Amino acid sequence: MYAVIKTGGKQYKVHEDQTLKVEKISGTEGSQIEFNDVLMFSDGENITLGNPLVENAVVKAHVMEQGRNRKQLVFKYKRRKGYRKMQGHRQPYTEIKIESISA
Repeated sequence: MYAVIKTGGKQYKVHEDQTLKVEKISGTEGSQIEFNDVLMFSDGENITLGNPLVENAVVKAHVMEQGRNRKQLVFKYKRRKGYRKMQGHRQPYTEIKIESISA
């Protein structure tokens, strides 16, 4: 059994007991969240496609961690001009564990 959900402007194929990192979602560690934006649902035999969403389909997940990814360096440089600029960015994420998928 699996589903395709949409969160944070991205789509993820998820199945039960899967752990994945998604764009930051509000919620504390240990809380439960629901994804109602289910684009596709499969129970192993039948596949249900949404138009654009599947009716009454819910994916329940458990928030494992709120964190930030590794630092990405942004370096701007123009030769022979003495221009150098270094900047860093750490993207926040939410690590979730899928508990159940129901339609």
